[in-house]
Amino acid sequence: MTHSAGQVGPSNPIRIVLIIGTRPEAIKMAPVVHQFRQDQRFSVTLVVTGQHREMLDPFLKIFDLSPDWDLNLMRENQSLAQLSAKALEGLDQVFQQVQPHLVLVQGDTTTAFMGALSAYYRRIAVGHIEAGLRTGDKFQPFPEEINRRLIGAVADLHFAPTRTACDNLLREGIRPHHIFITGNTVVDALLMTLDRLGPPEPTPKRLLLVTAHRRENWGEPLHRIARALRRIAESFPEVQILFPIHKNPIVRQAVAPQLEGRERILVTEPPDYWDFVQWMRSAYLIITDSGGIQEEAPTLGKPVLVLRDKTERPEAVAAGVVKVIGTDEERIVAEVSQLLTDEAAYRRMQRPVNPYGDGKAARRIVQAVGFFFGLNDRPEDFCPPLNAS
Repeated sequence: MTHSAGQVGPSNPIRIVLIIGTRPEAIKMAPVVHQFRQDQRFSVTLVVTGQHREMLDPFLKIFDLSPDWDLNLMRENQSLAQLSAKALEGLDQVFQQVQPHLVLVQGDTTTAFMGALSAYYRRIAVGHIEAGLRTGDKFQPFPEEINRRLIGAVADLHFAPTRTACDNLLREGIRPHHIFITGNTVVDALLMTLDRLGPPEPTPKRLLLVTAHRRENWGEPLHRIARALRRIAESFPEVQILFPIHKNPIVRQAVAPQLEGRERILVTEPPDYWDFVQWMRSAYLIITDSGGIQEEAPTLGKPVLVLRDKTERPEAVAAGVVKVIGTDEERIVAEVSQLLTDEAAYRRMQRPVNPYGDGKAARRIVQAVGFFFGLNDRPEDFCPPLNAS
């Protein structure tokens, strides 16, 4: 499988557009941007939609990402339809001017879906980083499950992080030579960060790091989560709960009134990536509905309880280091209590093993793009350690 971009050289590089809209995209795309910018065969244009404006900008600075285009699309209380329409139109204008040979999108955000769709409308090749993740339920997570399925329908290159993700794509009829098993770039970003950090900071109490923000948990699920955290803090005086709260006002209205000012519960503003990695390293246990944290924490040997009914990242669950527990108040209290009181159960989830990557995903992606354009051999697939499931 090759795709011609004409005679490639320093005066005629392959034009690549990479699109970022949210904080997780910035983290996961940063290693890819830097890897491409080190390769003279490619001319890189970085486009930011600003889907998560306040939470995105600090991460661009941390990872030394300077956008060539900033569409600044986010508005207060904007609907998915409004965001989608503006992203589609804004990205189309970028593609009209840049005339890229390939557009790369990451994950499952509205930005990623609109980037892929806009490129498809202009018959531009699309590469999907973190392809093939599935729950099988179009409303969990919402709208991410449908976003990634639809990106998969138009993508020409599918960068699956794991064998499981690859198998999902094969079942959907994607041809094997269009799929590359690369590992997940979030592990690249995490290892880059760990190399620049000092030793973990000691904590006087057992630190429970909590994040919750996903759209399917808005409303009563967030209320149940907050009530469970209050009960845990009251029952375990040796515990400190740290809850960096999402900027979304719907999340804040559901969580802040129930948790702020409570003893042994600290509700904070979202940290920068350096601080959050430090918090993960210092945590005794991580409780989250985030997808990215499910991929990062196993590298650090931190047990994760997932506040969702389904996960599109089953590999760490199979490895025994992540457990999906949903948002039922009683279940949350019971599962956390077990890990706080049963040392054997805790140790079983504490093994530092990561089925999601080895820090070389971005390198494989660049090589796969080179292969697509007939410039080099096909990269070797990522193979996780045997004990990573």
